[in-house]
Formats: sequence, C-alpha cells, structure tokens
Amino acid sequence: MHERKKQVIKMAHQLFIDKGFHATSINDIIEYSGISKGTFYNYFSSKNELIIELFKTNYKQLEKDRNDLLIGQDPSNFDIFIKQVELQIYMNQKNKLISIFEEIIVSRDEELMRFFKRGQLRILKWYYNRFIDLFGEDKKPYLLDCAIMFIGILHNNLKYYAMAYEGRDELRIQDVIRYSLNRIIRVVDEVEKAKESLFSPELLDQWLPESNINSMDDQQILYRTILSLKKPLVHRKEAANYIELLDFIYDELLNKEEPRQFLISLAIRSLKESKELFDQAQLEKLEKIVVNFNKK
Repeated sequence: MHERKKQVIKMAHQLFIDKGFHATSINDIIEYSGISKGTFYNYFSSKNELIIELFKTNYKQLEKDRNDLLIGQDPSNFDIFIKQVELQIYMNQKNKLISIFEEIIVSRDEELMRFFKRGQLRILKWYYNRFIDLFGEDKKPYLLDCAIMFIGILHNNLKYYAMAYEGRDELRIQDVIRYSLNRIIRVVDEVEKAKESLFSPELLDQWLPESNINSMDDQQILYRTILSLKKPLVHRKEAANYIELLDFIYDELLNKEEPRQFLISLAIRSLKESKELFDQAQLEKLEKIVVNFNKK
C-alpha cells in the first residue's frame, strides 16, 4: 500500500477514535490529513471503503504478529495459543477497534454489516483451525462447535472480569484466556464422547467461499505452508539463507501491491534444489499457492 494512503488511514483512525465514525466527515479526514479532495477519492470511493481498509490493515498486522508466535513452535502448544489470543485482545484494545465496530453495528449499514459479518466468520475459522492443531484431527467434527463456545465463554469472561477488577493497573488477560480454555478442554472431550455436534465444519466453506490471497483464510494456508517448510531449518545455522527465502516469498505475496513473480520463482527454484532439507510435497503446495495468486 502507498505510504501516503497508509497515513490517511492512520489519521482517519485517530479521528474515528476521538470523534466517532459517524461524526467524522470526509472533509474532516481531508483537513486532518492535509490532502486534497481529489487525493482522497483517488484512494477511497467513500468513507465506508476507508473504514474497511482500516480494519483490513489492522487485521493483516495481527495475522502477521500472531503467525510470528508460531515460528519454531509446536502448533499444539496451548501456551502459544493463549499468547496469540492475548495478542489479538490487546491489539483490539490498543486500536479501539471494538468501540468503532460497535458504533458501526448500531448503524445497521448494509455494506459494513456484510464486511464485519465475514470478518467475524474469518475469526471463527481461525479459532477452528487452531483447535484442530490443539486437539487433533480425530476431534475435527466437533471443533467448530467448541470454537463457537470458546469465543462466547471468553467474551463474557473478559467483560465481567473487566467490570470486577476495574481500576487495576494491570488486568491478567492471560489468566482469563487460560481459564476459558480449560473449560473448553473438558467440553471437547464430552462432545466427542457423546458424538454430538450442532454445526458441521463444512458450514465454514459455505459461509466463506474461496476469495483472494489477502483473505485471512488464504493467509493461514500460505503461512502454514511456509511454517511447515521452516520447521526443519530452525535449529540449523547453515539453513539461514533458506529461511530468508521463505520469509521473502511470504512478504512478497502478502505485503507488496505487485509481487515480483520472477524473484519469487527464483526463490522457489533455489528451495527445490535442496531436496534433503525440504518436504517436496510442501514445496509443490507453495508453488500452487503462488500460481493461484497470479490468476487472481
């Protein structure tokens, strides 16, 4: 994204926090950002498009930071999952995203409602995928139910925890997440034993059909592929160059407006030459991701 466009989003974000989304006009954003009306409409067709870009930008950063916590770690480690959820909560608090979101929801704007509905479903899908990591493929038929229950339990525990300990210098958010997760661990065992499920995981594919590489779901597919290729390299000093190549591919696909496909192809070719280091099936999967990206 163009740096000036990023700055406009940043300035608008501050106005939304200070004045509220609906009370902030496009002229306010133009004046506060020091740009012309033509420049604004060159970047955004409307204030709605700007707020959507704001949430996409924040989520993209969250996804990167959350994925970074998995580097060199076991995805089934409960402590890593707790840190990821904590990171998400703190980022939302820091950027005042919940208050902005709640103001927009009250307005019932159809365009924004559709966007936020998809955003909530993507968050649910992230939890579902992480629950597969935590609890195993054999429990997969029951994990969408459990992910939904966990989100509800965590949300309410956080709300009432904040009320109970309001005014404290530091709230132990991690303790609330761990407590909520411990409750769900028992639920997972119970629903599997009873073989009961309310929501089929296939519903996620209906709710979130494939879109583009910038969606949360595609980021997860790309990142998991990169992560699986990095795992055997983490403790091998001689493999540092290969880790850099994998990071380069990830950064080009997700963080560049026009990924340099020729350089990506060269990077993959270099990886494929080291057959003893890499799972060739995962390399082929990475190639397919790049090809699919080119088609979109």
